[in-house]
Amino acid sequence: MVSLIATQGTLFDLETVLDYGQSILNVAQELTKSLIEQRTISTKTIQAQMNRYFLGTAASGAWQWKDAYEAIEVAQILYLRHLGIKILSLQPQVVVQQLEELTALCPTHTRRSEESVQLQQFSTPLPLAYLVAKAGFIQADDLILEPSAGTGLLAQMAKLHSASLMLNELAPDRSKILRRLFPGTPLFSVNAEQINDYLVGKTQPSVVLMNPPFSASPKINSRNPDATKRHINSALQRLADGGRLVTITANWFSPANPSWRETFLKWQSEVRVLLSVGVNGKVYSKHGTQIDTRITVIDKVPADSSEIPCITETLDLPEILALIEQLAQRSSWERSDIKAAAKAIVVQLPKRTTVAQPETVSSLPDDIVVLEYEVVEWFATEGLKDTLYETYRPQRIRIKDALPHPSLLCESAALALVSPPAPTYKPHLPQNIVTQGLLSEAQLESVIYAGQAHCEFLSGSYIVDDSWDNVTVAAQGEENAVKFRRGWFLGDGTGAGKGRQCAGIILDNWCQERRKAIWVSKSAALIEDARRDWCALGGNEKDIIDLSNIKLGDPIPFTQGILFCTYSTLRSQKNGKSRLKQIVDWAGKDFEGAIAFDECHAMGNAMAQEGKLGMVAASQQGIVGLRLQNALPQARVVYVSATGATKVSNLSYANRLGLWQTGDFPFTSREDFVESIEGGGIAAMEVVARDLKALGLYLARSLSLIKLELKILIIRKKSC
Repeated sequence: MVSLIATQGTLFDLETVLDYGQSILNVAQELTKSLIEQRTISTKTIQAQMNRYFLGTAASGAWQWKDAYEAIEVAQILYLRHLGIKILSLQPQVVVQQLEELTALCPTHTRRSEESVQLQQFSTPLPLAYLVAKAGFIQADDLILEPSAGTGLLAQMAKLHSASLMLNELAPDRSKILRRLFPGTPLFSVNAEQINDYLVGKTQPSVVLMNPPFSASPKINSRNPDATKRHINSALQRLADGGRLVTITANWFSPANPSWRETFLKWQSEVRVLLSVGVNGKVYSKHGTQIDTRITVIDKVPADSSEIPCITETLDLPEILALIEQLAQRSSWERSDIKAAAKAIVVQLPKRTTVAQPETVSSLPDDIVVLEYEVVEWFATEGLKDTLYETYRPQRIRIKDALPHPSLLCESAALALVSPPAPTYKPHLPQNIVTQGLLSEAQLESVIYAGQAHCEFLSGSYIVDDSWDNVTVAAQGEENAVKFRRGWFLGDGTGAGKGRQCAGIILDNWCQERRKAIWVSKSAALIEDARRDWCALGGNEKDIIDLSNIKLGDPIPFTQGILFCTYSTLRSQKNGKSRLKQIVDWAGKDFEGAIAFDECHAMGNAMAQEGKLGMVAASQQGIVGLRLQNALPQARVVYVSATGATKVSNLSYANRLGLWQTGDFPFTSREDFVESIEGGGIAAMEVVARDLKALGLYLARSLSLIKLELKILIIRKKSC
């Protein structure tokens, strides 16, 4: 019998063997220990605990990362229970801050499951959940309905007030979690768009807290923008007279949006909208998105006017908290004459006051020193070897007390035979950068050579037109002529720490009072990497300014900081307003700070060229990248990419290297350079790379494979 069970074990889904809800709860209990100790939950810790309680790895299919994110959210709930009711005795501003610090300890959600995409499963971030519950003015005798309960973050906020709960969740796995988290609580699993119909005869809730899918409905593959309205309609019908509904929706579901104005006006015959305010999308950054949302507060009492209070802007949480604290208290929710009583106490929100955004403040140490180093002679004592790569060490400099790179680096044999020039530039850096090994010797070399390049200007003077598209050579002494500062190219491979080197170059400028920088990258998620690298060198997370959190066309309200944006954001424009102009206005025409074009190959094909089927238009990202460089001629430009020169056309954005038009290279124009090098193929590109290194404008190191151990795993598929 035992052998029969063993052979049949492969026929059963893992879910029938494991209690999914309990497994998630077990993992969450382990992760809660880190939160209680105020320690960051690392990916390694999550994987270890998921592997332990799901009896296998993600690679083997035992669990998905979406399951791990559910466990992290449950850990936050358990942490709230650890704090208990005492959290409600703190000042609201303190609570919001503490909850933001708590979520910062958790990793960012970067992977989606098919179900999470289809059902738009974005749980409510804890700080936002606190504000939603606070807007509900929950009392111990309330009955709270959450029609789309998810993992229970909103429900737990209501539970802290000792209120009774009714929960509904359509997703089976999340329902299993809720049964474990809230045993004995009524739990339904129906489509919340018809929650009132499904709960016929059940007790009516006095408060509804909800975060429904914004535009997704079960069994409907296409986008369904009516989903939000249907969820709220059904919940309002189920809500007791005099009760309150607080919902999170997409920012477009607003009384100010003509598409939905009629919906809100119809509601006014039965209910009263007390507040509608946009929420800045950065609150959702840990959940893998930065979409703007909206909080709407509705009391189920007839409105006495057609006026609907609405704030169209998206505000930060402290501003929204101030508005919520101005809301009137709810009436008692007994049904006797509740409409008249409630109507008497509903008041119009006073005009809000704008809360100024805080200035960025860096925690960099004061002990800034000039980095000293020894310049050494270098000779190519040997010719090309049979090997493709050579072990790397800086060829021309020796930095006292600098530590070698944590991993062995190498360089292509062709580049290894070329020496960069002897540098004279000396960076300004905090003393602990070297003494604590925050930048390795190879990384410090990059800071030195980038600074060396930035001390020079390209030959000649130029006229840039108002569109920032056309650059022409200027006559000597011509008015409005500008000179372009030389740029530098970092071509290191994975593992050399390109982000840390970018941060080091920006830090060098920061320590010399150039405290504005621009960091452009390929993905919005990479802002977390930028923050990690900047903070590792002693900076403050608040120094990194996320441009996507600032409205298009609005002035950027920071006098210093590192402005982070993606290439797609950089090229965006609407109604005559552009992100590019917004950035240039913030930087100022005399901007001399650093611009780091991370993953700069995203600007490839910055010029139109002949293709197999005719002319291929220039890429918009390449064009806008050139415009930014043309608009800020004195900026210290750094190009960063391990694959930036795989095609010569991909270098057409790198006008600060002086490859054409300046006389440093024998090419009169960008088109001349591309045409000439394409004719020479890879060999010609290699010559360009060697020449750039010889000029001190290029470094390209990679992780060495020496001492690399390989273990071959043979996976045999079991037959059923």
